[in-house]
Amino acid sequence: MDTPQIVWLRRDLRLADQPALYAAAQMGPVVPVFVLDDAAAGDHAYGGASRWWLHHSLASFAADLAKHHSKIVLRRGHAAEQLAALSKELGGAPVHAIRHYEPWWRKVQGALAKQVDLQLYDGNYLLPPGAVTTGSGTPYKIYTPFSKAVLEQLPPRDVLPVPDTLSAPPKWPDSDDLDGWNLLPTKPDWAGGLADFWHVGEAAAHDRLEEWKDHVSDYDEARNLPSKDGSSRLSPHLHWGEISPVQVWHALKGRRGQGWATYEKELIWRDYAQNVICQFPKYGVEPYREGYDGNFWRSPERGHLIADDLEAWQRGRTGYPIVDAGMRQLWQTGWMHNRVRMITASFMIKHLLIDWTYGERWFWDCLVDADYGNNSVNWQWTSGTGVDSNMFVRIMAPLGQSEKFNAAAYIREYVPELTHLKDAVIHDPEEHGCRPADYPAKIIAHREARERALSTYRAMKGE
Repeated sequence: MDTPQIVWLRRDLRLADQPALYAAAQMGPVVPVFVLDDAAAGDHAYGGASRWWLHHSLASFAADLAKHHSKIVLRRGHAAEQLAALSKELGGAPVHAIRHYEPWWRKVQGALAKQVDLQLYDGNYLLPPGAVTTGSGTPYKIYTPFSKAVLEQLPPRDVLPVPDTLSAPPKWPDSDDLDGWNLLPTKPDWAGGLADFWHVGEAAAHDRLEEWKDHVSDYDEARNLPSKDGSSRLSPHLHWGEISPVQVWHALKGRRGQGWATYEKELIWRDYAQNVICQFPKYGVEPYREGYDGNFWRSPERGHLIADDLEAWQRGRTGYPIVDAGMRQLWQTGWMHNRVRMITASFMIKHLLIDWTYGERWFWDCLVDADYGNNSVNWQWTSGTGVDSNMFVRIMAPLGQSEKFNAAAYIREYVPELTHLKDAVIHDPEEHGCRPADYPAKIIAHREARERALSTYRAMKGE
């Protein structure tokens, strides 16, 4: 019980239901460690919004540890090197960690296991990725049969409590200063909208869950209404591990109705996304289906007009109010309503005919819940390039979607140029002849965009 136990933290910043922390606490003094390793992830190093959330989540977690007379050690650099050196410094301390499935973390875990006693635990999903297989023992590729198989294996494991004690080592290792990492934007500080929209940390996650419990029964319908926003808004808390899906499942399991059934399947979707990236590690950068190469897409690298289209989409200046509202909400809050995520993604891919990877990268930088598995699976589903995806030829009509799902109030909130317009015209002010001078015209007409996309698809198929 005298040997220090290192707990390597990544997206698992919680005290309760933290299997690695719980196991380490039973074995000796605990040294929680977070290593900021930007090099390992390469192009998928934390984006700007993620870095903002990470700063506040680490600060919150450090405050929670202090209540247990513990602290967090911060190191920066190559994670395997930093942890191996720290283990040696602590007399060969074992390293406990929740297993992560992003391709870069799998490589780091493999490298670290060759240098220290690495003990990995599953704890960020309902069921461990790889635990649910077909009758022949192979991983599922399609969501629907995967979801049915998961439901047959539920309930998940029981929730683990906060460790009774977190013993401190005789001497704490040196630690970086969190402020010195410069995770927060300063010149300029663009994060005011994020700070207004979110409370960060384990306590905030449980407060949000408690607040949303009474609304889950309405989720099936409300999740599609941007103006009402029946989303749980738990996605960043789940992504950063401030709360576990097992905790959420057990808290909501007694709820009845279609709302809970729908939300449960979205928790399962998180598991599905991890299973996909385990099978296809490059899923975030390469299409699964053939034919969707550089010749298929309009590349922003080929000319300024296409680059201008991409920038108009990124900045919420497309002339389609529902699209612009979603992109501005993303920029202001680091989050976007789930129905609108589909609309905006479809617009970039099919109306602008721009490669889905540009959208994946933009969302990666702007979302506080940017998750390699979810982000890549969702983009490939929308683009029709994924292992399980919507057909490319199914093209969403953003103006019709806006009216169908009563998005008028949502548009007014995020597109102030249109606040004075009535519900009957706000979805398409250009069509009704009331587009304000300070709001852009459509960058492409819906019918024109649809025909261009279908023509490109037919050419790719040789039709």
